[in-house]
Amino acid sequence: MARLPIKTFPDPGLSRPCRQVREVDEDLKQLAQDMLETMYAAPGVGLAAPQVGRDLRLVVIDCVPRDEEPQPMVLFNPRIVHMEGQVIFEEGCLSVPGFTCDVTRAERVVVQAMDAEGRPFTVEGEGLMAICLQHELDHLDGRLFLDRISPLKRTLYKKRRLKQLKRDAE
Repeated sequence: MARLPIKTFPDPGLSRPCRQVREVDEDLKQLAQDMLETMYAAPGVGLAAPQVGRDLRLVVIDCVPRDEEPQPMVLFNPRIVHMEGQVIFEEGCLSVPGFTCDVTRAERVVVQAMDAEGRPFTVEGEGLMAICLQHELDHLDGRLFLDRISPLKRTLYKKRRLKQLKRDAE
């Protein structure tokens, strides 16, 4: 397995919708394993393929607390088929370094996807799992959690991030 570099805002690849996976082959299985290793090392609870520079509808998730046995989940072509309720949760993102903000999401979701073997399955998520699923699926549609916050907070973060990138380049 290999750790992959994580793309960060304002990388243009983070704002483009991803293409469907036609077939889960050995290369894609390896990519999913590499993404899991990258996610755990970051550390994070979810990672989407565009965050590692791949234009694919693939996410990996593990919302289990770090002191418990890992329960990684690989989802190819995931799509939300049901949402209910509403919750506000302070989100962060591996592609949006140094920033968290309250985001309104559905409290419960049902997602259909293919697993690491290409078999269809359904996952129901509540709480952190529901939030993580929605957050990662947003990446597949070219959205960051920044797109779900107030324009003022989004503008302030963008200005701060661009200043930081300019300083780092000097």
